Amino acid sequence: MRHRAAAALALAGALALTACGGSDDGSAQLSVGAAYMPQPVSDLAAGFLTITNDGDAADRLTSVSSDVARQVTVHETVDGAMREVESLDIPAHGSLVLESGGNHLMFEQLKRKPKQGQKVSVELRFAHSDPVTVELPVKPATYRPTTGH
Repeated sequence: MRHRAAAALALAGALALTACGGSDDGSAQLSVGAAYMPQPVSDLAAGFLTITNDGDAADRLTSVSSDVARQVTVHETVDGAMREVESLDIPAHGSLVLESGGNHLMFEQLKRKPKQGQKVSVELRFAHSDPVTVELPVKPATYRPTTGH
C-alpha cells in the first residue's frame, strides 16, 4: 500500500511539472510542449505550441493573454487563409498543434519587442480545464523546429 501511495505522489509531482491543467471532473489532462515565439520584427508576433490531451474528454482553447501584448488572439488557418476564431478544439487523447503556416497565436499591439533568448509568459484558458501558464522562449525570426510539430 505504501508503494502505491508513493507512486501516486510521484506521478502527481511529474504531472505538475509538465504544466497540466486539470478539469473539475478529472477527465481532461492537458500538457503543453514545443512552445516558442519567433523574435518579432514589427508590433505583431506569432506564438506556437502543442497542447496534448491525455484525458478522456475533449476541451477547447478559448483565450490567451500575455503581459507582452495588449491582445493575444487565436487564429486558424484553412486553405492558406488565416482568421481569428473564438476557440480551437483539443480532442480527447489527441493534440492541438499551433504551428507556422497553420493554427497559431497572434500577439497584437506589443508593449515591447521580446528579443531572442528571452521568454514570454502566456496564460492559456480553456472551456473546462484550469488555466495553464507557459513560458515561450523567443527564437530567431527565421526559426523552424525540426521536431515537436
